Amino acid sequence: MSDYKRILLKLSGEALAGAKHFGIDYDSLQAISTAIKATADLGVQVAIVVGGGNFWRGRDAGEMERTRADHIGMLATVMNALAVAETLEKLGSEVRVMTAFPIQNVAEPYIRNRAIRHLEKGRIVILACGTGNPFFSTDSASALRAAEIGADVVFKATLVDGVYDKDPHRYPDAKRYHTISFSKVLADNLAVIDSTAASLCRDNNIPIYVFDLQSDPMNLLRAVEGEDIGTLIQEA
Repeated sequence: MSDYKRILLKLSGEALAGAKHFGIDYDSLQAISTAIKATADLGVQVAIVVGGGNFWRGRDAGEMERTRADHIGMLATVMNALAVAETLEKLGSEVRVMTAFPIQNVAEPYIRNRAIRHLEKGRIVILACGTGNPFFSTDSASALRAAEIGADVVFKATLVDGVYDKDPHRYPDAKRYHTISFSKVLADNLAVIDSTAASLCRDNNIPIYVFDLQSDPMNLLRAVEGEDIGTLIQEA
């Protein structure tokens, strides 16, 4: 049982790559999709914003012009969205892929009211191409779409089990916050989510729950059911 009616899951491309660190690892894709289906089976309406970092990262594009590099990254998110949709459908879920700019042969264009209608009908909605604009991350797209569709919360799946006062991979004495405000995240420049996304969620009173998906994809289900396995970011 969950207290949430509608959630937005920010799913990174890196999570889909698994131990391969590039492309799509089928076992990781299957495990993540199984957790998403289990969450939807609770009666929770699930929208997903998927990243593309397992195929392309604009900031690593060298001398390429930023707008063009970001457009390539948006196309990478479409590949991931289609892969997740295919796997969820094989598990028995009804899915719709929606893109921020038209790719009508493979997906629906993102229209807010249509996305909400799909969710109300129990379909999992996968949102690709970020915001459809360069210079905005998929974190920012998650915050924007969550505000547009009226999500109760953004679940941000990461490689660590929450927000720490310093990098837990470098500092063994790093301490995890159970709750933290958006203002502190922004003031302390904690690199858990970009500043645009944090500001947008703060201004629209949308909490973000940061948790570890890599160690066990079923952590998504646990987080949605209210287990304390991550960090809740919300303004006091």
